[in-house]
Amino acid sequence: MGGSRQRSGGRPESVGGVRVALGVISGVVAIALVAVLVDRFVLGAEWWQVRHTVTAEPVTPQREVGPPPGPLAVSWEHTTRTHHGSVAGYDGVAYAVAQGQVVTASGRGLEVRDARTGAGRWSYRRSGWTLLGWASTRSRLLGYFERDGDRGDRLIIAFDALSGGLLWQREGPQPAAVSRTTLRWPAGSDVLFTTGDGGRTLFGLSAVTGNRVWRLPLPRGCKLFEGSAQPSGAREDLAALALDCAGEKGKRHSRLLAVEPGEGAVRWDRRLGSTESPEVSMLDGATLVSDGTALRAFDEDGGQFAVREGDGVCGDTMCPAVLKSGRLLIVYHPDGAKSGETRMEAVGVPSGKVEWQREDVPAYAALAQAGGQVFALRPRLSGRLLPAGVDIVEPGGGDTTTAPAPISMNLDLPGPRPWLAAAGGMLYAAVPQAAPRPDGASRLFALRGGIAGTGPAELGGVPEADWPDACSLLEKPDLIAARAEGHAAEPSGTSAGSVRLPNPVSCRYKPPAGEGDRDDPDGTKPGRQGPEGASPEPSETESADPAPGSDAPESPAPDPSAPGQDGGDGGSGEDGENDGSGADGADGEEGEEGEEGETERTVGGFTVSVRWVGRTEHAAAQMLDAFQATQAKARTRRDIGADQAYEIGPAAGMIALRVGRHVVVVEADRPAGVAARLARSVAFRLHQGSGQPGPGQPGS
Repeated sequence: MGGSRQRSGGRPESVGGVRVALGVISGVVAIALVAVLVDRFVLGAEWWQVRHTVTAEPVTPQREVGPPPGPLAVSWEHTTRTHHGSVAGYDGVAYAVAQGQVVTASGRGLEVRDARTGAGRWSYRRSGWTLLGWASTRSRLLGYFERDGDRGDRLIIAFDALSGGLLWQREGPQPAAVSRTTLRWPAGSDVLFTTGDGGRTLFGLSAVTGNRVWRLPLPRGCKLFEGSAQPSGAREDLAALALDCAGEKGKRHSRLLAVEPGEGAVRWDRRLGSTESPEVSMLDGATLVSDGTALRAFDEDGGQFAVREGDGVCGDTMCPAVLKSGRLLIVYHPDGAKSGETRMEAVGVPSGKVEWQREDVPAYAALAQAGGQVFALRPRLSGRLLPAGVDIVEPGGGDTTTAPAPISMNLDLPGPRPWLAAAGGMLYAAVPQAAPRPDGASRLFALRGGIAGTGPAELGGVPEADWPDACSLLEKPDLIAARAEGHAAEPSGTSAGSVRLPNPVSCRYKPPAGEGDRDDPDGTKPGRQGPEGASPEPSETESADPAPGSDAPESPAPDPSAPGQDGGDGGSGEDGENDGSGADGADGEEGEEGEEGETERTVGGFTVSVRWVGRTEHAAAQMLDAFQATQAKARTRRDIGADQAYEIGPAAGMIALRVGRHVVVVEADRPAGVAARLARSVAFRLHQGSGQPGPGQPGS
């Protein structure tokens, strides 16, 4: 007879095996359940990954008016660091001013501040997620987030725009045509544009409930341009979206589709002239499109009322434009004109008639309009001066008044584009900056009308007589000490708006014939500091003032043995900051190796430039700080004898310094360290001129 084996106690052995298997399965199920619960209630929990602040404080709406003509002062400022998320290209920072608030959107999340004071009102961040888009419509603000490393994990969150209170959130919807430049996606009339089917279908999502309210298939063979610089634009009653469409024989072309957000109805559809993704901008009454072949302007019904041909008509960005009193003011580069030439003109809407035109205007970085005035942000007040400038343009005839803005711009920096808005008697300007390094940031300034001062508004209220002659900042003993006694001085002047400074603001010292700059025979060397955006040469042609005579008594050159005179460049640590002791390296005059391996003692050409004179020492310090923050490599120097000093650039060839109200830049081609030696002499002369001996200088 056969039978199953039994253990003591009468249990079959197979029963024990089943129980062991069931125990293993139960353990696996328990582990899986725990993992799911941990992922859902711990890893995915809101309580630890979300930082959300709200407010119950009321906010005062702002009137639609900018500051009066005249000098500008900083009311408040805020820096937003660049966020490099897991999706390349979406590292910009965008702003908007509405309802008395300033909205800042970046990959880190949303931040809302009081537009008058800069005080924080509410914010939202989500750890492990990146904000890749945002929209606003009526009283709601919306953010689109993707989980880092998983683009399929998407979330749209709706907030009350004033309080920051959470209204709803939805998983899964994908915004339509998000701009890489501004992170905006189209919305209006309390409806958000989303997409599906590989970008071939548009959906309208209610900003009130988060539910889908309409569906619109795109024309056959067309899909949305996604991930482009600026593929869409929107206002409350209309949105324009760029389409990538297939044509005959497989040839592709772009189209522009205008859709009413509330009903999802197509108002008009226009074919464009390029296969590239166009940049789209919408104003109240006009839609602008730049597609790499031309800039086109369409009216409310899709009629093209203006076109400006040329593949470089807008450069690398969308042409700045505003619409005021039935006039479209646009800034562009005329086709066939000389490189860099810029034009501003006013075009009637919808007639297309050019009402006025200004030739060779500054390359305005941004425009804004408020209270019947148009504000234009120019990268430099003048090619030889540090501040940016603001022109107030009269829209009826193009007349302008100019004032310096207490900010500095370097358009070569990557990151966010310059931005400008006006409201509540203030200007809001945002510019890219290199600090904090290495990733940089966007710096927002709220500017108000400043104190008029006794000088012209174009100089910030500083009298022209307060500007020193740049060629007087180095005297003969200084040149002898620097081994540059044979150099010839070539002064250059400049203008700020309609005001021409009486003294040279820049002095180029050229070595004697036969000892000229090896790499710069004509002494101009354009873009010498190009990577830093700090070349002293003007962007426009400027005449040079005659060299003034100098009858100032000679004084002893700075004593190299005096404290602070023998320090040299001062090494920089890993963080790029100089301790100012000068102990890490000499000036380099005796140790620079020439082309043949011999000691290089010949001093090349160098330049001394008076870049700004502030109305107060604080204003000058603010200007120097703004300048160094836009430079990719800037290190503090404490051995120059100035109130402040920075070494700019990868080599020790540029020193920017401040003494009292004066901001001066010294640039030298060679040898290493001569710029610092000359800067010490300049600081000494400036202290001497003020009647106060500088630290570490003779007589201190």
